Amino acid sequence: MWWSVRRLERAAAVPLSLSGAILAVALLLRLVLIALPPTLSDDAYRYLWDGRVAAAGLNPYREPPNSPRLAPLRDDLWRRLPHREVATVYPPLALASFSIASRFPVPLPIWKLIVTAADLAACAFLLALARRTGLPEARVAWYAWNPLVVLEGAGMGHVDALGAAACIGAVLALSTVFRRSVTATPSPGAPSTTTPSATIAGTAAAAGILAKLAPLAALPMWARQSRRPWVFLLAALGLSGLALAPVVISVGGLPPGLTTYGVSWEFNGPLYEPLWRALEGVGAGPAVHAALDAAKARTGWWDFWNRFYPYAYPRFFAKLLLAALALAAVAASFAERDPIVGTGRLFGRLMLTSATLYPWYFLWVLPWAALRQERRWLLLAALLPLAYVPALFGVPLWPWVYLAIWAPFALCSLLGKRWSPS
Repeated sequence: MWWSVRRLERAAAVPLSLSGAILAVALLLRLVLIALPPTLSDDAYRYLWDGRVAAAGLNPYREPPNSPRLAPLRDDLWRRLPHREVATVYPPLALASFSIASRFPVPLPIWKLIVTAADLAACAFLLALARRTGLPEARVAWYAWNPLVVLEGAGMGHVDALGAAACIGAVLALSTVFRRSVTATPSPGAPSTTTPSATIAGTAAAAGILAKLAPLAALPMWARQSRRPWVFLLAALGLSGLALAPVVISVGGLPPGLTTYGVSWEFNGPLYEPLWRALEGVGAGPAVHAALDAAKARTGWWDFWNRFYPYAYPRFFAKLLLAALALAAVAASFAERDPIVGTGRLFGRLMLTSATLYPWYFLWVLPWAALRQERRWLLLAALLPLAYVPALFGVPLWPWVYLAIWAPFALCSLLGKRWSPS
């Protein structure tokens, strides 16, 4: 891939020919892997189960796969499911897509075709974004031909491809506003040309949120970059709220599956893995327990303080600290003017502060790294598949597999530029 992209960057090709070549190769690579069974992840089976439940008129946000009410739906697909005790965590647009695929006689290939179509749309949006911003179109191949993207999208069928495509569409609309702001100064009293772009960007952002919730973190930054924040937020939050309100009402608050994911899930978090071990090493858990005991003795509020004991352990402390860093990253993103650079920085920082980082989560960062040719992030795309080693070969993630993934990335970060403007 490196050799091919370097050749493309040097080629004096007609832009449309170059775009067509990039998309044609991207399509062929994905067609090869559509028939691949989801051997590295069982998420696709969970998607189809949740879609089946929704298509049957039942509520997958309230009924986990082990619910007795879902017993008539059980078959071989149910036996393949992971985490049967946890209700779905996927937003309504994702669930609607699962439901469409589940209605076909061969749902898995149909679902992978939906993912592939979204992934190819993402590649086309990236090409348009490169043209609009004056970046070399050849850089899109870092995403369109990337083995990680092809494997996790067409191969394993991860829903992240839908959300990533929507986010790229939002940034494509925002880039129109950004280019106007840096290339021309509108005359006083001239009609605004940013409102349609803000509406389109907000609608695309809502689609991303309803495919997977991650784009919620980008709304403050994107709203400011739209130059019409209230128009953008009306579209983004209005559409998202209309779709999410029935979910919240049906379960009486935050979906329980989402709560379970936030509190319990953890894997390969770049900062999380060493942080919780460091907190455990310095005795953070016993120290907090001792403080709670002292507070109970001093105040006599036994029932009040007892409720904190289940959370007084190093892993939870690490998640709280990283949640604070994630909020700081969202706040810092508000100052970003360039939507490509800002989105890349924000999603990259959020990924680093996450306690759970499966290889397919990188689809949220790689589009921006490809356009900006960020070497450390492109290197990480080659290293993240090592995260499959523990499951495939029965070896622990910590410390050697973790170091094989993150040590080269950390070294490259120390030596190289970060989200350079080139």
